[in-house]
Formats: sequence, structure tokens, C-alpha cells
Amino acid sequence: MTILGKLLKSGLKITSDATKIRTKDPVKSQKRVLQKLLGKARYTEFGLHFDFETILNTSFFGSEKAFYEAFQNQVPVYDYVKIYREWWHRSRAGEVNITWPGTVKYFALSSGTSDAASKAIPVTKAMVKAIQKTSVKQIISLGKYKHIPSEVYESGYLMLGGSTDLKRIDQHYEGDLSGITTGNIPFWFKNFFKPGQKIASEKKWSNKLESIVENAPNWDIGFMAGVPAWMQILMEKIIEKYELKNIHEMWPNLTMFAWGGVAIEPYKSGINKLLGKPIQYVETYMASEGFLAAQFEPESDMKLVTDNGIFFEFIPFNDKNFDEDGTMVEKPDTLTLAEVKEEIDYAILISTCSGTWRYLIGDTIKFTDKNAAKIKITGRTKHFLSLCGEHLSVDNMNKAIELACEKFGISIKEFGVSGIKKENLFAHHWFVGTADSVNVEEFKRFIDEKLCELNDDYIVERQHALKDVIVTILHPDIFLNWMKSKGKEGGQSKFPRVLKGSNHDDWMSYLNNQGIIN
Repeated sequence: MTILGKLLKSGLKITSDATKIRTKDPVKSQKRVLQKLLGKARYTEFGLHFDFETILNTSFFGSEKAFYEAFQNQVPVYDYVKIYREWWHRSRAGEVNITWPGTVKYFALSSGTSDAASKAIPVTKAMVKAIQKTSVKQIISLGKYKHIPSEVYESGYLMLGGSTDLKRIDQHYEGDLSGITTGNIPFWFKNFFKPGQKIASEKKWSNKLESIVENAPNWDIGFMAGVPAWMQILMEKIIEKYELKNIHEMWPNLTMFAWGGVAIEPYKSGINKLLGKPIQYVETYMASEGFLAAQFEPESDMKLVTDNGIFFEFIPFNDKNFDEDGTMVEKPDTLTLAEVKEEIDYAILISTCSGTWRYLIGDTIKFTDKNAAKIKITGRTKHFLSLCGEHLSVDNMNKAIELACEKFGISIKEFGVSGIKKENLFAHHWFVGTADSVNVEEFKRFIDEKLCELNDDYIVERQHALKDVIVTILHPDIFLNWMKSKGKEGGQSKFPRVLKGSNHDDWMSYLNNQGIIN
């Protein structure tokens, strides 16, 4: 047992215990965060236009309810297209003090919407610091994990993300958020960071993967972080190249996998097959707009980051606030953290230290512990199926796939579901990516039965308008190749769980052109 590792483990344990004692009230923290955000941005173009000064005065001299009502009444809600068209395009053009003081040095490029090929999200210096602060807090929380060997604390931390070689445009830089944050890692972390700055700067994704595979024997990896699908692919490449039984033959100290971006359930059985011993899975909720939540203790749901540069509001995800395509109405009902209830789906609005104001991030969540601000992600506002009232969420889909993997002993690397017309009624078409052998009819029957158990609306509609479930089994490479054909190969790219609109048309056209389906 190394001395340094023992000291680090002891230090993290002491620090995490002290942090637990000083746990802040999430509701009170949120009020302070909003006060700070408004105070910092009150003299920006946005702050002057919406009179932040008056809202801020209400926070000091009025009631708490009056403060939030003033904020909600004076500042409209935004989706990406609206806030970019009205405000962010000016920051991107180099104008100063638009929605946040000063110039914006970075823009994180994210997957597009129906109205934009790619979203450019402002990332300020304040947000970079906020992300670092939350990352350190999660590292400190490792002291709560009792069974981590001391040696692990001296091992490497493999982060599989976007290129740190950002594109410079005039006076700012653009790229993946993971590339922006990795390029700004603290000096003390650089010795632990893998694959290192040189490989991390590689723009071509296939070259980056191959470089990591080549260098894998030179590293002692204890922690991994990345999107599950790509991390699974990387481990498979390493195991194949070096003829290993499992990844622990290469990295015996591998103990933790921090993941985010998608649900882990569809991937967990496949990843576990690549391991020589169990590891800890740690969930994070990092979006292009900021570090929203993280798992800070073992066997626990994620906790919203309520004290670090992000103010949250919540919109009940129902027919009153969203149309059948998941588009938000102009004036939805909005709630603060003090007003939410557990086990109800909410869409999230955020206001942040990147000059994001009442912005619909597009995810839906449920509170599992309101008092502790603990949540689980249930899907996306536009990623659900409700052709005839079945209200099938991504959360339902992920759970059904997880159960199918356990039932049939298979690994499913990707899947997507589309809603289609069948005669005069409707059907769901599942596209499932696995290299394992599976009986399609048994798989279809099992998925259908589990969804009937998981979703009351689904079972009703299966007896009426939702007449069929169709399953097409495909090799996982087909999903990856389609993503590559759309220029979305990389650590931040994810196959859409729900195939709607142009995504559905492109996917079906690709399968048809490849001769996979007619």
C-alpha cells in the first residue's frame, strides 16, 4: 500500500465527512444563486432590458414568493432557437456584455434541433470555474466509497471526450464541452489525466481511439469517464488487440466508471462482461450548458448542484405545457425547487453564469428525494412516443431493454424506436443493436409485456389504437456507421432513442440504401 495513496484516501474521507456535516439547504442555496446571477448580470444588455435591478431589490425587500414571481413575470422562457436568435448570436459575433459580463471566450457545440444544424452554447470563464468546482466536489465524495484500495488514488483517470484542439473563430473558440473543460483542467490533475493532452487534442475520432489502444499498456487506469457506448467499444478494442480475457488484465486497479449523457441500463450487461471484477458506476449530469447534477455517494440518485452558478426551475411535463411533439408552449407553468413534488416528470429551465436565462435544456427528470434535491433523468422533451396516448418515455424503454438483456443473456449496444402508421392505426418499430443471437418473436413478446407492466397508458393503448410491436435486430456497427455518415462520430455523440421526423427518415433511407430493409 503506497503512502501517497493512503494519505489521499484518508484526506478524501475526512473532507467528505466534513462536507456532509456542512450540507446546505437546497432551497436557500437556490435563492442565493439567483441573487448572485442577477447581481452579476444586471448591467448587461439582457439585465438592463429585463430590469434585473428591480428583481434583485425584490429579493432583499420583498417576500421570497414576490422575488420569484418578479423574476418569472419579467423574464420570458427560452428555447435554444429563441435565445440564440434574440441574444446569443451577438455574443458569438464578439459583442460585449450581452447576457453575461464581458466577452464569451468559448462556445460548446452540441447536437442540433429541427431549426439549427448545430447548437452553439456560450461557456464563460465563470462556468468553466463552476464545472471545475463541481468536479472537485465529486472527487472529494469518493471518500464515501469504503472499498476503494488506496493504490487506486494514485492511478490514472481516463477521460474519453471531444478534442481539446478547439476551432478559433475571431476572438473565441468552439468545440465539444468536454474538449473545452479538458483543455482547462487544473494543473494538479494533469499527472493523473489520460490519454494526455496530445491524444486528447486529436480531432479524428478513429485516430484517437487507436492511439488510446496503442498506449493502454503504458497506463495504470483506476477511473474512467465517458459515454457508455464508446467506452465499451474502447475496452473491446483493447481486449481484442492484446488477447485479454477482460480489461482488468490490462488495468487491475480499474475501480470506477463515471458516465453520463444516456442511461447506463442498456449498456451495463455488456460492459460487465468485459470486466474481471465488479466496479463502481458513478452517474454525472453534464450538459453543454453546465454541470447540473452528480452522484455524490454510493447507491444513491444524483443530486442537483444547487449552490454553484445554476438556478433551476421546473415545468410539469404534461399536455398543458407541451404539445404532442414535445414543444414548449409560450407561457408554461413554472415551479421553483420549493414547489416541486416527487415522482412527477418535469422539464428543466436553467439560468446560469454563462448567460443562460430561463432556458429549456430539453431533459425531463423526476425527484426521488425533494428535500435533498435528488433526481433521476427520465428522458427528453422531444424523445418520447405518444402516437395515441401511450406516453412511452425513454425511461420505460431503457428499463425494458435492461430487463431483456438480463432475460436473454445478451448485450445490446444501441437501440431506437419509431412510431409508424399501420393500416388505420399505429405501431412501434424497435431497432435493436446486438451481435448476440436472439429469437426475435420471443424478444418482441418480452419487451411488449414489460412495457405493459411499466406503463399504464401503454397497456390501455395496446388494446386499442397501438396494434403492433415490430422488432428489427441489427448488428451494432450499423448504428455507428449511420452516426458516422451524419458526421456525429465521437465521444459526445449518441444514437437517438426515439426516431422522429428527419432522424426517422434519414435512418430508414440509410437502411434501405444499405439493402438492410426494403
